[in-house]
Amino acid sequence: MSRQDINRSGEMEVFVRAVELGGFTAAAKACRMTPSAVSKLVARLEKRLGARLINRSTRRLQLTPEGCTFFERSVAILADIAEAERHASAGEQVAGHIRINTSGSFGNHVLAPLVPTFMALYPDVSLEVFHTDRVVDLMEERADVAIRTGPLKSSRLTARKLGTTRKMIVASPDYLRRHGEPRSAAELEKHCRIGFAYSRAIEGWPLRLGSETRTIPVARSLQAGDGEAMRHLALAGAGMARLAAFTIKSDVEAGRLRPVLEDLNPGDVEEFYAVYIGQGGPLPARVRALLEFLRENVKL
Repeated sequence: MSRQDINRSGEMEVFVRAVELGGFTAAAKACRMTPSAVSKLVARLEKRLGARLINRSTRRLQLTPEGCTFFERSVAILADIAEAERHASAGEQVAGHIRINTSGSFGNHVLAPLVPTFMALYPDVSLEVFHTDRVVDLMEERADVAIRTGPLKSSRLTARKLGTTRKMIVASPDYLRRHGEPRSAAELEKHCRIGFAYSRAIEGWPLRLGSETRTIPVARSLQAGDGEAMRHLALAGAGMARLAAFTIKSDVEAGRLRPVLEDLNPGDVEEFYAVYIGQGGPLPARVRALLEFLRENVKL
């Protein structure tokens, strides 16, 4: 029998029970074995170790010096195993730390309002939220969950869809008062169109022109590193922006921003996903609880 085929912890447990209970019969009952099976197990253990552990000449088991040493070390090792299992099984409790990586827009407009409810439901969970529109490596960033749009680029990742949102071109009333409101794609090209300062799947603003969709390139004179920065520039009257509807809903309702060229909106949407490392394997209960909470409560 190879060393890998030997259940050392199982042997240690039976041996320790025999010593603690004072005999093979009591140990057999506690371990749901027969007395002869316990006796043979201890004999095999002694043969493999090349040392006698127990003197069997008395009515009660008597440990040899080697047996005393092995018993003490076995008790310590079994305690370490139990402690390791307790730490691992803590993953079944909705407790611990969760690190979330999300875009500033989603974090501010969707996630932040939900955090108090989640914390009230799971008071033993602590949250750490980081905002960035940059696509990050979850392992490098030590993120448990990332909120992202678009298709996955890594086979290591699993995604749960949270919802979709339409896109809208908007501008502040002040900007439109100063520059006029465009009525066509040609007029739009004369306006400042705020762009993202990083590459995206679609570089430009798609517009529906009859039965076709035409993409208007964004301006290079004004760029922003994330959606929230773009929104604030639009609110300040610096230019027009094409943003996810959920990020500007309150601004439009309050009149701080106005939709532009909605009759040419092609109706394209962004899909949002909760992304995490894993391919169907077990997840800590705290992460499962967060994913389920987001699935039930995110409204875009």
